[in-house]
Amino acid sequence: MTPLLLAADDEPSPLGFNLAEFVLVLIVFGLLLWLVSKYVVPQFEKSFELRRDAIEGGIARAEEAQAEAARLLEQYNAQLAEARTEAAQIRENARAEAQRIVEDLRGQAQEESARIVARGEEQLASQRSQVVRELRSEIGTLAVELSEKIVGQTLRDDAAVRSTVDAFLADIEREQSAAATGATTGSAEPSA
Repeated sequence: MTPLLLAADDEPSPLGFNLAEFVLVLIVFGLLLWLVSKYVVPQFEKSFELRRDAIEGGIARAEEAQAEAARLLEQYNAQLAEARTEAAQIRENARAEAQRIVEDLRGQAQEESARIVARGEEQLASQRSQVVRELRSEIGTLAVELSEKIVGQTLRDDAAVRSTVDAFLADIEREQSAAATGATTGSAEPSA
């Protein structure tokens, strides 16, 4: 037996040292330490590594997402500026087209107006000549009737009567033409 510290009653001392127990505890402790370091610690390290990768990956993904968002925002702003430029160009083209249409319509209206005025003048000249013809015959007839009443006899020579009436009307037309020409040149001279 190994000498043990014995108490006075030959009982082992609670503070005593037992070498066999100490070695056994050391072996069990070493075995537990080896098992923990062999199986448990690598699992903890693996878990910590996965967590660290997840955190760092999350940060990297967040930075990538933020960079992508910034790129998309820049692209959106560029497209918006381009759209505004296109809209301004379309508005300018529409204004120019509207101005061109207004000018075309104005030109067409002026042409139509000139055409209507010319047609009106032609109709007026035609009606005037028709009225003059009708008036000649009526004036001639009235003049002959009046002359017959004044003279008191019938004027039967139609050719002579007609030539007299025509000469009278031609004189009236010459006087009117001279008056119209004088009025036209008279109004043109002061403005010159």
